Amino acid sequence: MFDLKLGWDVTAFGGSSFAAQGLTLFTLRNGSPNGTPYEKCYAEKIMHVRDGQLTPMHFHWRKREDIINRGGGNLIIELWNAGAHAETENTDVTVTIDGCQQTHAPGSQLRLTPGESICLTPGLYHSFWGERGFGDVLVGEVSSVNDDEHDNHFLQPVARYNNIEEDEPAVLVLCNEYNLFRI
Repeated sequence: MFDLKLGWDVTAFGGSSFAAQGLTLFTLRNGSPNGTPYEKCYAEKIMHVRDGQLTPMHFHWRKREDIINRGGGNLIIELWNAGAHAETENTDVTVTIDGCQQTHAPGSQLRLTPGESICLTPGLYHSFWGERGFGDVLVGEVSSVNDDEHDNHFLQPVARYNNIEEDEPAVLVLCNEYNLFRI
């Protein structure tokens, strides 16, 4: 659990308005990025995306992931290809939605309704949010191994984990805080 960072993750990506920019995640399964000592080659997360709440534009260097709208409102996802120097490219984006390959213009915003999924490949910039007025979204992620410390590249630099002002004792420990409580 500790080594693989399973459990709760709540972030505002370094910002001050969690309602506007943030994400609540729970990592259910994961393996080691290099395959040892935990050989599992996949990860699974469940995410709570609030109505209108933005996850900033980013891509993964290695991770391939399926993003699944498990229920609630609609999930809007914006897509761009990443260039050789991690800039956005003005080239068509090819993705697979529910098993069907589709090509879209750069910067397209696709709507995933409950039950729909999209496969995101390494080097594909993506940002997502709950479509305003449609309610919160329960999102599933099934992916190759997850390594939030080394595999995320944000278009605009952000803090992946927020500093928390500990004004009362922790009831739940976040995955990035495990080292504070290990004996």
